[in-house]
Amino acid sequence: MLNKNIETFLGCDNEYGEADIIVFGAPFDSTTSFRPGTRFASRTMRGESYGLETYSPYQDKDLEDLAVFDGGDLELCFGDTEKVLAAIESYTTRVLRDGKRPVMIGGEHLVTLGAVRAVARKYPDLHVVHFDAHADLRNDYLGVTLSHATVLHRVWDIIGDGRIYQFGIRSGERSEFQWGKDHVTTQKFNFKGLAEVIEKLQGKPVYFTLDLDVLDPSVFPGTGTPEPGGVSFMELLEAIQKVGELNIVGCDIDELSPIYDQSGASTAVACKVLRELLLAMA
Repeated sequence: MLNKNIETFLGCDNEYGEADIIVFGAPFDSTTSFRPGTRFASRTMRGESYGLETYSPYQDKDLEDLAVFDGGDLELCFGDTEKVLAAIESYTTRVLRDGKRPVMIGGEHLVTLGAVRAVARKYPDLHVVHFDAHADLRNDYLGVTLSHATVLHRVWDIIGDGRIYQFGIRSGERSEFQWGKDHVTTQKFNFKGLAEVIEKLQGKPVYFTLDLDVLDPSVFPGTGTPEPGGVSFMELLEAIQKVGELNIVGCDIDELSPIYDQSGASTAVACKVLRELLLAMA
């Protein structure tokens, strides 16, 4: 008997009803300010993920021991940013209503806002841990308030002061850093202080958003806005394992633009990071 050809991320082929974690793609990059292409990340990662093993020697865990469902990519309207965010919010709401945890593959970083809208509704005391090269704290970018350059400011609009913790930040307007001093906690350049934040947030609901350009471009060149001076793969991996100690109620991984690294190395890095994130959440 012939079956439908359905490609999932490596090891994420459980049934929806039995899964604890729901992976889905949000292929959107319409507000990208420099080089577009992140809309192709999720489907590229699914195909390339089969170059990895399900087993992680870093954590001594295996995806085959988890119940993860890959729901594929959302069908998003590229001409209307609010409709895109509403679609992401609606899907995330359903996942949460069913008692499961959403893991979204972007797309540009603005997709985070749609998911956070849903997660914050269920968890009013939500906190956000944010790894990125860019502060993303502008109130607007070229007069537009919905942009991957404004996404963390829009998240702040929802959850307020003292609930956003940023790490690895090394780029942004002076005004972003000045505004951020009064409203968010920002660790520039690295993950110093992460252990203290992990201890502080124990027992609290946490949304984790990971912009892959936190990595140095020598490790991860396949992104729309590469920023030299980033962290190493092992530094990121160790930080992800620390974040896994928290009560992660939702997360995303964003800003892979595979067309800018024809070697495929950046996609391989993104796939391995997602594998380790899923295992850390377990």
